[in-house]
Amino acid sequence: MNIRSDQKGIDLVGVAGQRERRFVIAPLMDSSIETRCFADGDFAAADRLRHAAGWNQTLADWQRMVALDPAGCFVAVDDGEVAGTAMTVSYGLELAWIGMVLVDPDRRSRGIGRGLLLHCLDYLRAKGVRCIKLDATPAGQVLYEKLGFEFEWPLMRWMRNAPANIKPAASDGVSTVEGRDAGAIEQLDRNAIGVARPDLLHGLREHALQGLVARGSNEVLDGFGFLRAGINADYLGPVVAKTETAGRALVGNLLAGTERPVFWDIPGPCESASVLAKELGFTHQRPLVRMHLGPNRSPGNPKILWGISDPATG
Repeated sequence: MNIRSDQKGIDLVGVAGQRERRFVIAPLMDSSIETRCFADGDFAAADRLRHAAGWNQTLADWQRMVALDPAGCFVAVDDGEVAGTAMTVSYGLELAWIGMVLVDPDRRSRGIGRGLLLHCLDYLRAKGVRCIKLDATPAGQVLYEKLGFEFEWPLMRWMRNAPANIKPAASDGVSTVEGRDAGAIEQLDRNAIGVARPDLLHGLREHALQGLVARGSNEVLDGFGFLRAGINADYLGPVVAKTETAGRALVGNLLAGTERPVFWDIPGPCESASVLAKELGFTHQRPLVRMHLGPNRSPGNPKILWGISDPATG
């Protein structure tokens, strides 16, 4: 992917398979706004933007994302104040993620979000990342398509507003995550996502309210799942399960451990998870779309992905 820009706009050339795609978008970010790497002093300002958007991430989520790739996290600064954020996470050179693209509501329509996004793309291109993904809202999908991103599969956020009388599903084989499970969890996650994410999984486990595994015959893991705290609701995910039995057991036992509202982001291809969400009293909160830029050579298997880790990290 090559990016060329001037004061009138930007000509972005992306390659998808053997096809060359060109897009022209203008104007770019207001020239008075500075883009720089995220610094330790930016967390409070970034979280104010998160609060204004009504998103669910906690300060621990911000800190975990920045720790994964400090050089790939950016802020836009206007008149000395943080006006926008954008985060990237690289899972080797095969795949990178873009998330937490936020703009101060009072500074919108100045190209800040688009400028930060292009800055992320330029950074990842310079690293040599082959495929870039993100989870887009319907409104954001239009911009991302102009930048060359392509649809992969739909994603739905489900929400349970109040605790339900959930009895834990059959708990045979379900137990708390142990240190010995790390390798098997990483392999299950890689099967679902398509790439290895050991650092992300370690951080999620460290901050989880609960971490469970489902053990099949011979103690082989059939699945794992995490539940962690969010600002507005607890968050269920990631959850990966090779069988419906494992998926239902993991979700039921994780949900039995909280009385708060819960968000659960389920890939469209994982129909079993959507069926279970409806049975448990969850309702649709908002649709999302998983998109990719560049050859999607490691798509993973979303049919076993019962819940993503977060729209900001996949």
